[in-house]
Amino acid sequence: MENIKSYMKTVGQQARAASRVIAQADTNAKNRALNNIATAILLNSTKLIAENAKDIAAAKANGLDAASIDRLTLTEKTIKGMAEGLQQIATLPDPIGSISDMSYRPSGIQVGKMRVPLGVIGIIYESRPNVTADAAGLCLKSGNAAILRGGSEALYSNQAIAACVHQGLREAGLPETAVQVVNTTDRAAVGELITMKEYVDVIVPRGGKSLIARISAEAKVPVIKHLDGICHVYIDNEADLVKAIRIADNSKTHRYGVCNAMETLLVNAEVAEKVLPELCSIYLKKGVELRGDDAARKLVAQMKVATEEDWHTEYLAPILSVRVVADLNAAIEHINTYSSQHTDSIVTENYTKAMRFLREVDSASVMVNASTRFADGFEYGLGAEIGISTDKIHARGPVGLEGLTSQKFIVLGNGQIRI
Repeated sequence: MENIKSYMKTVGQQARAASRVIAQADTNAKNRALNNIATAILLNSTKLIAENAKDIAAAKANGLDAASIDRLTLTEKTIKGMAEGLQQIATLPDPIGSISDMSYRPSGIQVGKMRVPLGVIGIIYESRPNVTADAAGLCLKSGNAAILRGGSEALYSNQAIAACVHQGLREAGLPETAVQVVNTTDRAAVGELITMKEYVDVIVPRGGKSLIARISAEAKVPVIKHLDGICHVYIDNEADLVKAIRIADNSKTHRYGVCNAMETLLVNAEVAEKVLPELCSIYLKKGVELRGDDAARKLVAQMKVATEEDWHTEYLAPILSVRVVADLNAAIEHINTYSSQHTDSIVTENYTKAMRFLREVDSASVMVNASTRFADGFEYGLGAEIGISTDKIHARGPVGLEGLTSQKFIVLGNGQIRI
């Protein structure tokens, strides 16, 4: 334990020192590093896949579930996606140092705000090795140092990606310690990281509910988080049913083990008979288990009974709960009762209903006529995301560059004194 404490203190001290260098780095240096990291990842794709294969073999041997293995797996496509994310971050405007809201006060002073880095960001994540690249890129461009603690199941993958990150930083003349990947799987390292107030400014947990709940309860450092992704799609009685079927299908079956997959489908009673049998036929052919209320089960015989617990559940699996609702009021009431405030979507051609849904559904992302799967930093044009926040203070929704910065007041005077 003393060795872990000593090791993490060293990591923290190095991160704090590197954060001061990165905060002062110019945009060109940061962009060079990002593009160099992307190039290194592409050139080392064979090695990354080989190292990832070691993690996958160990995960299967340890009985890791299918959803977790899916999140763990690196392919040529996901590796290209990592590189593209870094390249896109390089093209984004640098938020650091930007000044806004300047105004003159009666005293003659000018008051405004300047965007600044948060400092040192600790990211704790499970399974997804691509987070190593995404987090490194976003922290780097936003002028922050990062301490990354990936899950033990992705140790080889994360270390291989970290080597590419360090190569890119070196080539750009920036300190490798600006991005550190914790090299121990000892859980005590997490306990140290989330309590190192003198070295860490923000913690971002990405993983299962139990991990995030533990960190939220034990952290002494501010946390940006979401616990669940209980996402809904509501098919209105004024929906284009062709659109509705495509959106509801994609929202659920595009990928199952992700936080922006639909977990509950709500259908207006007036169109349920027209849309549910066809849509559920698609789900059943894809192996999705359906759990519905009485009205839905009357229309689809293969549907199991949905319990109260189902409406509260993020399945992260090919399971979907279905409810037939009377109208938009009932849909909004259901969502605001059971939603985890992550992402919810309405399918309707009625503008007034769409605007009401946007105003009244209290979630981080609210959509009209679009799949919930778009709730993603890359799709939102952020380049990548460090996580999705369902908090209401500081950052909400996909957290990109701006979510990793703060603002300070600046005052410009010409000799004014207060009298």
